Amino acid sequence: MTTSSIDAVAGIHVPDTALAREATEFIRDTEDELLFNHSRRVFFFGALQGVRRGLKPDVELLYVGAMFHDLGLTERYRGSAVRFEVDGADAARDFLTSHGVDEADAAKVWLGIALHTTPGVPEFMAPEVALLQAGVEVDVVGVGREQLAPEALAAVTAAHPRPQFKQRILAAFNDGMKHRPRTTDGTMNADVLAHFDPAFKRVDFVDHILNNSWPE
Repeated sequence: MTTSSIDAVAGIHVPDTALAREATEFIRDTEDELLFNHSRRVFFFGALQGVRRGLKPDVELLYVGAMFHDLGLTERYRGSAVRFEVDGADAARDFLTSHGVDEADAAKVWLGIALHTTPGVPEFMAPEVALLQAGVEVDVVGVGREQLAPEALAAVTAAHPRPQFKQRILAAFNDGMKHRPRTTDGTMNADVLAHFDPAFKRVDFVDHILNNSWPE
């Protein structure tokens, strides 16, 4: 892929380290333009939310988390039977530990990616976890967008455009999950599969409680 790399946007700098550069190149070569640009925006938006909230993440870890967070949606995971978030989290942890990052720091990135579609939890965790989800929320569903300066939003989207992003990201979610539909049970991801497949059957939590094998 030929997507360009812009390393400073809206006052936020991509870490100038070998680890960050290798993460960029790996994701550039693995993801398409849609997911690459989305991942970069997630980093910038997450970092901007960190400034606003007064959080001080390890920016290198936040960057790797942002770049890897949707890796599980790519073609290489079409045979996976686990949640796409876990695929990306595992890949990021392996990447980090293979580059000498300690297990505790790699675990922060793993959690951030694994929980990035789970609302109501990451904001109470380490900054690297909280801000990854914050960046995803701004870019995908617009949560927190109004908290960021219009000039910052414009700078990020100029550097990493989002043409027809809403429809294209929904299609990417569907493509990455439709072969493993039961991994979406109890998550917002089930909404995506239901949108694309009228025959998709949601699992009902209440039904599971009322009709499980325990005698009443």
